Parts: sequence; structure tokens; C-alpha cells
Amino acid sequence: MTGSLKLTCHACGQANRVPAERLGAAPKCGICGAALVTGKVAELDPEILRKSAGDDLPLLVDFWAPWCGPCRQMAPEFAKAAQALAPGVRLAKIDTEAHPAASGRYAIRGIPALILFHRGREVARLAGARPAADIVAFVRGKVAAPAR
Repeated sequence: MTGSLKLTCHACGQANRVPAERLGAAPKCGICGAALVTGKVAELDPEILRKSAGDDLPLLVDFWAPWCGPCRQMAPEFAKAAQALAPGVRLAKIDTEAHPAASGRYAIRGIPALILFHRGREVARLAGARPAADIVAFVRGKVAAPAR
């Protein structure tokens, strides 16, 4: 793979350019120094989600709430999927209770709800709690992630 990829820092919201061949080398934000590709689930606010949805790497977002039993049950599976899909796909969560406007903006009708974004558009949705293997298969079936 050649060229560079636009990645938004999930810590500060700054856009970064990362050489595609360096994705697996723990690239860091040029402003705040936070890791850009971690294999972990990032907690986002709506503004950083809006910026990150336009990145060159696919972004899978879990819309959830702390009071939701299925959401809490799926959290460890979502974390496993993040490890399995890194560095070619980033995973994040947005708390719909803390950020209720996000539910309206993204037309969330029930939680947990997974939305896959890539290069500024919504690629696909998946509703309900899922095991890690289903989450990974869903993403791989919808986008071609960059090679490791």
C-alpha cells in the first residue's frame, strides 16, 4: 500500500496525515501525541465523531448508553473486535445518554446500534448486541480494510 491516509485524532480532533505503510507502527498525533491507531475502542464526543467519519480508515461506531444491559454485555466483544480489526479499522463508542443530539443526527432508533463510516459516508448499520466474530465479519464484508 502506498500514499498517506487522513486520520483524525480521537483525543484532540486534529486531522493528521499518516503514511499508509506506517499504520502498524503506532502513529501519533502531531499536535497532542496521542496514538492514532491503538486497537482499542475510543470514547468520542459528537464533534470528533463528525470529523472522524470522514477519515480514510473505516470507523465503526457503537451508539450505546450506560443503563443499557445489552450495550454493557456487548462492550467486551466490541473491544475484542477492535483488536482483531486494527490497524485497518478503528472502533469507537458514543454515549447516547451523554450526547442525546447524536441519536437524532444519526437516526438511532434503538441501542446498541453500530454504524460503519468510511470517507465521509455511512456504509452500513447493524443493530443489537453481537459477538466479536459477527462484528468483525460485518466490517470485513462491507469495506476493504488496508492490508497490515
